[in-house]
Amino acid sequence: MSGETESAYGLIGAFADPHAAVAMARHLRRDGFRRFEIYSPLPLEETNEFIAKEPRNWLALIMFAAAIGGVVIGFVMQYVIAVIGYPINIGGRPLNSWPAFIPVAWEICALFTVYIGFAAFLAFCRLPKLYHPVFNAPGFERASQDRIFLCVETRDPRFDNQQLQSMFHEHRAVAIGEVPL
Repeated sequence: MSGETESAYGLIGAFADPHAAVAMARHLRRDGFRRFEIYSPLPLEETNEFIAKEPRNWLALIMFAAAIGGVVIGFVMQYVIAVIGYPINIGGRPLNSWPAFIPVAWEICALFTVYIGFAAFLAFCRLPKLYHPVFNAPGFERASQDRIFLCVETRDPRFDNQQLQSMFHEHRAVAIGEVPL
């Protein structure tokens, strides 16, 4: 990695043709690059091959744990209130009547599952991300209009500025520039 690119986030190329951008991404993947991203205003189904295929069960496990925790907290909360805190004998019924605790425990279970699941979803998606260095790339506002951008990060072990610029030219990039930090 050259000294001039240490203050940069990466090298970005703009493409007018989606097929050229996908060809560039395939070329990068074939050459061993792993830290690159494609920004496009339209879905590029050819890029599905670059997305990891391993199953991600973490969100489901977190939501299941939140549901179990919600049920336990709901039952314990009602038990403490009805049996320990304010024991009221109504019609000779038992103080710890678990069937009466089910509706509230279910609601707390649903509440915990939804809110903790949503928070975990945002965390796994690394959201909200209000700033990203690629927003500073020259002409990047066209990524939502008519250009496809491909950015290779300087953190990639195979990053070489000269090699990447020649690859961008080879794949008919309309514009090439460095992304400042």
